[in-house]
Amino acid sequence: MKDIIEEEIFRFVKGYKAPKELPRIWEDPLVAFADAGDPLFLELKDLIAPSHALPSEILEGAETVIVYFLPFHKSIPKANRRGLQAAREWALAYIRTNQLIIDINDHLTEVLKKRGFDAAPLPPTHNFDKKRLMSDWSHKHVAYIAGLGKFGLHHLLITEKGCCGRLGSLVTNAPINATRRPDGENCLYKSGKPCQVCVQKCVNGALKSDGLDRHRCYKVLLENEALYEEEGVADVCGKCTCIVPCSFHNPVRKLPAP
Repeated sequence: MKDIIEEEIFRFVKGYKAPKELPRIWEDPLVAFADAGDPLFLELKDLIAPSHALPSEILEGAETVIVYFLPFHKSIPKANRRGLQAAREWALAYIRTNQLIIDINDHLTEVLKKRGFDAAPLPPTHNFDKKRLMSDWSHKHVAYIAGLGKFGLHHLLITEKGCCGRLGSLVTNAPINATRRPDGENCLYKSGKPCQVCVQKCVNGALKSDGLDRHRCYKVLLENEALYEEEGVADVCGKCTCIVPCSFHNPVRKLPAP
């Protein structure tokens, strides 16, 4: 089943029609699997919020959480590297990728149903409390549990294909072997190297080496949402991820061996 799911996601992304204004948005995806009974899911109720859902609260009899990362083509972050406002390319990529995630999840749900399994797709975004700015299903934390990557100083997930992209997930009662979580860090700063480029790139000081001011960050997202409201919902910024050492790969893996 693991190979089937991976192949279906790859094939779906390859065949997905990109909009004319962005002829190429995505690179090949990464896919990982988490055991729905992993005790780290329970820890999210303390780490994020008591309302953060367990896989079993989303789907009765849950066995596996399928998580995937859709890396952006390098042209998207490059367009967003400068200026205070999010680039139009970045906003459009966000909007189109959110729809792609919905469509992937619907497709996987049908694939699983044909094989006798149930699935519960999760929305790509806007499932968070707007006062606390905390989600009841955090794709990035779920992706961490599934072994898809590690958190960077910018509080985003750094995968083997970097941090510029979008995460999607769904819960199923199909038993699939869990992906092993990797050891070590993927963030240069967290691995003891002098970096903090993401902090330097934050446009309004929301991100610092000792934490993230979510509400200050969200203020910028809403400004960009208003800027691109005719295109769709694009509460985005992404400056801290664009053309930094972890944009397109795991920079720690490229360090020389000690």
